[in-house]
Amino acid sequence: MIRVPALTSPFTRAFVSCLALLWAASGSSIVFAHGGVSIEDDVCLINIDRYKAHFTGYLPKERATQEFCEDIPVATESIFVIDFISDELRAMELDFRIIRDVNDIGVTATYGDLGGDEAIEAASIFYQEPQLYRKGILNVRYDFTQEGGYIGIVNAHHIETGLKYTSVFPFSVGKVDYWQYGKYFLILFIGCGVFVYAAGRGHIFHPDQRKSGQSKSAEDN
Repeated sequence: MIRVPALTSPFTRAFVSCLALLWAASGSSIVFAHGGVSIEDDVCLINIDRYKAHFTGYLPKERATQEFCEDIPVATESIFVIDFISDELRAMELDFRIIRDVNDIGVTATYGDLGGDEAIEAASIFYQEPQLYRKGILNVRYDFTQEGGYIGIVNAHHIETGLKYTSVFPFSVGKVDYWQYGKYFLILFIGCGVFVYAAGRGHIFHPDQRKSGQSKSAEDN
């Protein structure tokens, strides 16, 4: 008969806690977010500041029936569809821009990393002027001819207030940089190892017992 040890050992409890953490991370409802685009409950979303929309990519010539979120596996004609969830976006003018990731910023890119308006303009390969989308759907078609890293920028301009809401989403074409994803799990795994080691040394679980033991030893002396 196999006996399963009780979770009384600090090391065992730390190990189980780390396994649970890694499992939760691998199955999280929000995984591998690229800036403003993320996967939530198996649905690809784009966050334009406080506003949300569904985000879908299509490759009509290569993989007509397959949908993509963020990365595009082949350099070919691509269609981006932004389907508004927040109705407020219907009353705003939206523009859509694609720039090359000339500085190789990667998935951590933010608007502040792009170097200002002149740098963005110089790196632009596509720009769709601001316009209203009363039906709540923005479609963009662009033919990628080169593999590499790109950054999408969506601006929503509030007509009455003049405020601008921005979403920046890095993506790759023709390649997937697995290191960008793997490094987060590596960091988590290393942190988990440190946690387990500290627990085994008694620095995390039962600190009061350690202190009381030390006090008792001092009294005996």
